[in-house]
Formats: sequence, structure tokens, C-alpha cells
Amino acid sequence: MSSGHSRDHVAHVSRVLRNAGNALTLPVPGVILDSWRRSMEHYHLDPGSLQGPRILEDHLLKERRERVEDFLRIATGEISRLHGRVRDADYCVMLTDIQGCTIDHQVEHSIRRECRRAGMDLGTCWSESEEGTSAVSAVLVNRTPITVHKRDHFRAAFIDLTCSAAPVFAPDGELLAVLDVSALKSPDDRRSQHLIRQMVIQSATDIENAFFMFSTQDHWVLRAHTVPGYVDSQPEYLFAWDNDGQLKALNPAARRYLCQRHGRVPENICEVFNLDHLPAAYDDSLCYLSDKSLHIRLKAPRRPLSIGVSTAVACDPRIEQALRMAVRVKDRHLPVLIHGETGAGKEYFARQLHEASQRRDKPFVAVNCAAIPESLIESEFFGYAAGAFTGASSKGMRGLLQQADGGTLFLDEIGDMPLLLQTRLLRALSEGEVAPLGAARRQSINIQVICATHRDLAILVANGTFREDLYFRLSGARFDLPPLRERNDKLAIINHLLDEEARNSGVRLGLSEAALELLLNYAWPGNMRQLHHVLRYACAVCTGGIIRLEDLPATLSNGTPVKSVEMPSGTPERQALIDVLVRHRWKPVLAAKELGISRATLYRRVKQHGIKMPGKSSYCHVNSQ
Repeated sequence: MSSGHSRDHVAHVSRVLRNAGNALTLPVPGVILDSWRRSMEHYHLDPGSLQGPRILEDHLLKERRERVEDFLRIATGEISRLHGRVRDADYCVMLTDIQGCTIDHQVEHSIRRECRRAGMDLGTCWSESEEGTSAVSAVLVNRTPITVHKRDHFRAAFIDLTCSAAPVFAPDGELLAVLDVSALKSPDDRRSQHLIRQMVIQSATDIENAFFMFSTQDHWVLRAHTVPGYVDSQPEYLFAWDNDGQLKALNPAARRYLCQRHGRVPENICEVFNLDHLPAAYDDSLCYLSDKSLHIRLKAPRRPLSIGVSTAVACDPRIEQALRMAVRVKDRHLPVLIHGETGAGKEYFARQLHEASQRRDKPFVAVNCAAIPESLIESEFFGYAAGAFTGASSKGMRGLLQQADGGTLFLDEIGDMPLLLQTRLLRALSEGEVAPLGAARRQSINIQVICATHRDLAILVANGTFREDLYFRLSGARFDLPPLRERNDKLAIINHLLDEEARNSGVRLGLSEAALELLLNYAWPGNMRQLHHVLRYACAVCTGGIIRLEDLPATLSNGTPVKSVEMPSGTPERQALIDVLVRHRWKPVLAAKELGISRATLYRRVKQHGIKMPGKSSYCHVNSQ
């Protein structure tokens, strides 16, 4: 680019901005003009600059890519397919994050050097505040597809380029990335880029849909299209909701669909579809909804990530996030350390982690290090050969480490492991071999280790009761489980445990409002284990169909202050509504179904009658009539 061309471009930009208010027609689209104005007046950029874009240092680029690792893995395939369709015309494909940094790209080797000089390379930054008007920056600002063609660019360094870009949205509706296709040379007429722009838009949509399906594996997902043949390959609408019917994710088309028909995005799937018209959970067949003129397919949750509760209930977000992170760590062959109070659900967490990991089809061997007598702990862990000692089995015994070969070894209460065993365990983990007692040969093992403790291992190391080298070997990543008193899914846990008792006894029991409030507000020093025992006791002594305060152990009401409970009163309609809620243990979906109303209508009636929903952080106060 010559200095003469640079001066011409500066004059062109200045003239257009100066005359924009009086001109009948503009030489550039309105969004380009607005971006030029911001670039000049707000960011004080030089339109004559011939300098290329800023390039991130390698370690910063690596951090950016690691933040969106799952998304990148899914997007890469479509980026390659798109590049395969445009590479013969010398186009480069780029993917940027929401800061405008290029985190992935595809370019032919023959033009790689020229593209790099033009700024089309990994790590280049295309934000409007730094580079002015470009296709990437325009999408970041306007969140709509665009072609920025040649002299549409604000800076002279880029006026030979033609760039078409489209937004990629996350399942929650937030902008996730920008997909861009650029060429060093092209015809002057911007209409020459129309087909390229459509290809970019379609590829961005395909990436969105693929990432949507990946991100919603734990939810119900409905794919829909007006044409049956496109439901699976290119669904137009995607909806995802949890087991309580709460909408959790929508693709952009589904979001527009709801806004057009409801004026907003509803909270619950029951407001969108008649659930009776949807296929059964086990039915994966194609279905036609005549009232919506849509062909659909419904997919059930694959592997819900929940701790100590069934697939039909929610989970504390902190624990769910910890589990997701732990799966990623474990699948990178790093040991996991789980810390939490006694009874907080550490073994549940470990089992769910194993089930969600790449070793799910291999053994899960759980060991309580505090429960095995010290005299037997070595033979239990490492096994022994036939006749290794007096009283040994004539066939020998495979130790726990060998039983876990290929899978996961869960060491509960690792802080109580004797020092001598710590030394042998460290050697086995370091060398990947185990030596059974009395055996002539060492045997190879391939295990992933998950440890759990309620004690502070760092203090044990300082006191000399736990080996420092083993501590660092086992604590590849630490995850702290909140105690039950701090969890926000106590209602879901209580309902799950009562459902479990109903399956075992054949008797289904409800919960009075007062009893449920006591359970929700108790401090639970024994955590999940104590709650399970309390509910089992209540189910055993309950003589009616509803568990009441008198059915709970006296230690609960004596052991901790409880918030005052609003007892049922008021009109017959209010009392009937409370009765249904109590019968269904305050589950809104089941109560609404019995009443033959939607969940939204149920909540309106609850608010109208001033009923306090147990377990909710805020309530509606309405004077009773």
C-alpha cells in the first residue's frame, strides 16, 4: 500500500463523514458510517495508518484458547469444511473471540505469508477501538452478519481486503464468537461477496447448533423445523429445558420465534408447547405438531451431572460447576482431591465424576482408609500371592489397586492412611506398578485416583502425619463441597430421598409446610447422611399420608432455631391450593398438573393467596380476604 493510496483514503473518509448529513445517498452502508464516526471521534484512530493489527503474545493467545477449549474443538470441523469450500478462491477463514482476537484460522499454504502480513493470522486483534471498522468489529458491535468490502475499512492498511463475518451465539443467547471469511483480492462490486456472506452465516449457524447440542446434554432438547428432512441435519429451532420445565437454552431462531409469538421469552416450556403432544421420554421418533406446523424430535437428558440426587431434580450450581471442572481435570489424567465435611456427599461426587469421565466403563473401587484395620490395610491395598503368609488364601488375592486397574480408585478419608502405607502408595502411583505381598514380579496398573477428606491435609503435612510428596501427588486439583446447610437445592434433595423411601416401602408420603420449613432451616451438622436418617425415621413413624412436625426427631426442633412458620389459613380456595402443594411436596409441576393449570398460573394463584413457598428466598405478601 503506497502513501498516495493512504492519503486518498484519508480524504475519502473525511469527505464522507463531513457530507454525511447533507448527502441524499451514501457511498457506504449506515453501519459502516457509524463505525467510521466512532473510530474517528471516539477512538481517535488514524484512517491513513498502514500498520497491521496488534498480535497477542503466545502465552496470552494460549490462555484465550484454553478458556473456550470445548467450543474450539466443536467449531474446528465446520471451520475446515467452510475453508474447503472457499480456499480455491484464496479466502482465509478466521474465528475470533468476543474481544476480537483470532483464536483459530484456516488458510492455504501458498497465501499464508501474504495473509499474515495483512493481519489474517492467529492472535491478531480486530476490536473497533484498536483497528476501527472491520467485519469482525462490526459484528461485535451490531451482532448481525455483515460484509466490509475494501474501502469500507476505516484504516488504509486494510482497504484491499474483503471480509464477511457472522456472529456465533451461545445457548444462553450471549455472543460467543465471530466467524470471518476474508480475501486479499476481489472485484470492486460488493455484490460479488453475497454468496460468501451466505456461506459464512450458514456455517456460523451450524457451529451454534453443534455447540448447543454439546452444551445441553444434561437437559431435554427439542429440535424443530417446518420441513421434516431438516430436523436432524439443520434444525431451525432448538429448545432445551430442565426436568422442572425451566427453559435453559435457545438458539437465536428459537428466541426470535418465542418473542414473535409471546412478546417475550417464557420461563417454562409448558408455556410454549403442550407437553401431552410431545413424544414420550423413551420415544426418539419424529413427531409433527399440527398446531405449530413444526416437525420435531425430542431428546432426553443423557448424563445429568448431579450429586446425591436423581436425574429428575436440580443440583446446587456450585457443585455442578465443580463436577464439570473435575471431569475436565480427571480426563487430563490429574488426580482429584475432594474436601468437605463428614456426610457432605464426597463419595457421591466421586462416583458421579467417574460416571461422567472417560473411564466410566471401567471399575470404580471405593476404599475408606479409616475403616480398614491397620494390620490388614497393606494386603487389602496391594494383594498377596498364594501362601504369602499364614492364613492367606491358597489362590492369593488381588489388591484394591489391581481391582481398579483401568478405572478409578477412590480413597475416602485419605488423611487417616498410615504413614507406612502412604510410602508404598506413593511408589505404586509414581511407577505405575504394584508389588503384591510374596509375589516375585511387580504388576503394571493404570488407575486414576480420587481422594476425599474432611481434614486439612496441609496441616497434617506440617504436623508430620502425612507425607508432603504424596500430598502434592494426590492434590492435582482440589474441589470443596459446600455443607448441606449452605446448599440451595435442599428441597430437591428432600423430595428425592422421599421418592427413594416410597419406592422401597410402596407408600408415598407428603410433607406439611411446617415440617418442610424445619427441614430446610435446620443446620444439618451431619449433612446428607443425617438428612437421610431423619427422613427414613419420619417415614417409619408417620401414621397418616403427610409427614408432620411430630413425625420428625425431637433433636431437630431442640437443636437449632427455626424460622417462624406461617400455618395454612384463609379461604377454602387457598386451603385447597395448599393441600395440593403439600400432597406433592411443593413440586410446582406436579401440583399444576393435578389442578389442570400451567405452572405460570399456579404461581399467580400462589401469589394471589399470599402463600409462602418453602425453600424460596423471597415471598409474595398479599392480604388474605
